[in-house]
Parts: sequence; C-alpha cells; structure tokens
Amino acid sequence: MKAIGSIGSSGKGSGGPVLARRSVLGLLGVAGLTGLTAACGGGGGGGGGGKTVTLDFLSYNYGTPDLGGQGTQKLIDAFHAANPDVRIKPQGVAVKDVLTKLRTDTAAGNPPDVAQIGWSKMAEAYANLPLVPVQDLPAPADWQAHVAGMSAGVLAAVRHDGKVKAMPYTMSIPVLFYNADLFRKAGLDPDRAPRSVAEIKDAALAVVRSGAQGCYFAVADAGKSDYLTQSVIASNGGTLLRPDGSLALTDPAAVGALTALQDLTVSGAAPAVSANDAVAAFAGGKLAMIVLSTAALTNFEKAASGKFDLRTAGFPRFTDAPARPTYSGAGLAVLTKDKARQRAAWRFVSFLTGAQGFTVITRDMGYLPLRQALVSDPAYLGGYFAENKRLLPALDQLDSVTPYTFFPGRNANQAVLALQDEAVEPIVLRKADPAKTLAEAAAKIRSLAARS
Repeated sequence: MKAIGSIGSSGKGSGGPVLARRSVLGLLGVAGLTGLTAACGGGGGGGGGGKTVTLDFLSYNYGTPDLGGQGTQKLIDAFHAANPDVRIKPQGVAVKDVLTKLRTDTAAGNPPDVAQIGWSKMAEAYANLPLVPVQDLPAPADWQAHVAGMSAGVLAAVRHDGKVKAMPYTMSIPVLFYNADLFRKAGLDPDRAPRSVAEIKDAALAVVRSGAQGCYFAVADAGKSDYLTQSVIASNGGTLLRPDGSLALTDPAAVGALTALQDLTVSGAAPAVSANDAVAAFAGGKLAMIVLSTAALTNFEKAASGKFDLRTAGFPRFTDAPARPTYSGAGLAVLTKDKARQRAAWRFVSFLTGAQGFTVITRDMGYLPLRQALVSDPAYLGGYFAENKRLLPALDQLDSVTPYTFFPGRNANQAVLALQDEAVEPIVLRKADPAKTLAEAAAKIRSLAARS
C-alpha cells in the first residue's frame, strides 16, 4: 500500500480539532428496515423461493458497549437493507472465549454459520474446526473480482496452505497514541513525536517529572493476543519462530525486545499496571503515551473530545532499522456445510469486506481500510481522511507489516497464552528475568506442540 500519511497526526492538521463525522448510515443510504420473518431456506443466492435464510454470526465485537459493538450493528443493519432475503442472527462472545465456544458448538453439531476469529487464535481454528475456506465459496472469477483492490500484502500474509481460509476483516496494527497537552506541560514539542523506544523513554521520563504518567506498551494484552509482542520482537530484528520452525524466544532479539520494555517499567517511565488500567489512564488524560492497536482510536477520540489534544505516530523503532509491526484483529470464517447457507454466507462476508463494509469498519470501529481506493474516494472515506489524519501513520506502515506468526500444532492458542501469561506479563510488569522466563515459556510451548 502506498504511504500516504505523516508522523504527528492530529484531528485536522497538527493540533486541530476533529470535525463532526457524517452519519455512516446516511452515507450508505441505509433506510428503515422492513420486518422479515426469518426462516431457513434453500435456493440460489440468499434463499430463493421467497424464503429467507437466517445465518448465525458469532462475533466478539457484537454486543460490546463500545464503538466496536455499535459498528458491528451498523454493518448488520446495512447488510439487511441491501439483502432482504438474508437475515443475520448475531451472538456476542468475549474474544478470549471464541475458540471454546466454537469447539463446544461444533461438538454439539450446531456451529455458527460465520464466525469472527482473532488471528492469534486462527491456527488452532484451522487445526480443530471444520472451516470451509472462504476462497472456495464463490466461483474463481467472483473471488478475483472481490479481492481486486484489497491489500495484496495482507491477503498474502493470511494465506494458509496456499489459499485464504478466513477473510481479512477487522484488521489493525499498533501505533503510538499520545497526549499533546501533556507533552507541552512537560516542555516537549508535540509536533515531534517519538520515533524510537529510546525517544519514548526520554519523553516519558520528562512527563513523569511534570507530574503525569509517562508511557505504556500494551503487550500484556487483556484479550490474550500476542500481536503487540510479535511487533516488538520483529521490530528488534527477531521472530517467534526460526525458518526451520524452531522456537526463537530465547534468541537475543526476543530477549532484548522484552528487556527494553521491562526497562521502561523499572525506570519509572511506564507504570506497572494492567493494560485495561493503562487504557483508562490514557483516556482520562493522565497517561501521555500508549502503544496499542488502531482499533482503540474511535474510543480514544470520544474520550479526548474537548478534553485533550489526541495525536498518533507510527509504531516505534527498536533499532536503526524501520519498525516492523504485526497486524491484529480478526478474520471471518465460514463453518456451515449447507450449500444454500454457504451462498448466503459469502454474500455476508463479501459485503462486510467490500467498499461499504470497510467504510463502516474504518469510520465507526477504527480498523484499517484494506481497500486503498476508499481512502481518497469521496463516496466512501475521502471526506473522513481529509478531516481526520490519525489513521495515516498506520496506513504508512502497512507496507512493512510482518505476517502474524503461528505457533505449531493444534495447541497454538494455548501456546500464545503461555507466552503472554507466563513470560510477557511477568517480564514487563513484574521484573522477572527476561532470558530465564522466556526459556521456561519456550519449554512449555514445545511441550504443547509435542502433545498436539
């Protein structure tokens, strides 16, 4: 994707206000929905024969009180308006419980038709769930027509065994959010955002001396994802797995990356608190910097409106080389074996990941638009990006995004939990010895792989 942004992005230009957003439903022309009686049916496309197909949709965004939940409902409403013969029956589930719920429902013979699955959990889903590769649902020509214009790098990164099995959906990469007012109070230039971990530490210590909290890398993720851990290690020149498939957690690059984050805590530049507490502190104007997914943008914008000058910058460097963030978010997987429901599921998936879908996903949920043309198209996101520059640093870095790395075996998600709970959190927040703790986590992850 072509780079289009710059460091130090604010609402409109440097330090300017965010203009009021136009209603997405107004933009898409979504009117009141007609009441339809849901009934499972077959036939071409949605159902045929005057019947309506009802699809069960499991989503960890749906039903949450934040903008992710609101955005998901807008997507469903817009789809209903455009597809009156297909009804979506959504079900919310906590992100950490997605795999457990899917396994339970599958074992009972009642899996959802479509599921939103986080990328950190996708390897285990591939190994344990009866996913129908999304690329196989439409005719080859229809597939090519749909993915034309989507980020080629992202599509390549999510391929598994040579094909796209889950459609890239709510995708993001981590960026640096910062409070320009706290920078000013600390005597820092808000137009010169920190570009490296060393610069973040220096700025954070200056902020701490002024009476506020400094910085926070949200690697101890409440959702038990390791996308930020991978981003940190990759940007320090490392990886979770070597080319031969062996674990690289004890390599100097991995140890050094987490040691650098531990140093932020030990030095007082970062508070030793949970990610949820840090997010609340930043939203409350008490923390100057937080490195987190762009998915937090819309909630931060709401919290900052009229209270502090919210800005963003690209994911920071750990070395002299460019940063190499890893994507987070989720893909859409299809589990139904019924052909008519598969056809309806493809209509739903292709709508969510089409022009209208990505307009809502970006404007209302804070995820990245995976269709470059939408960024400048006035019918979709052209107006939004003309007014709001805060996602541009993330779009700048899409070209350097590293693919999400899966641990081997059927217990891949348990391996992620071991990494996050038994290595990352103790090292970064509780001063555990980085080399020793990573070695112990690596031993457990090898054991999990051996049992799969």
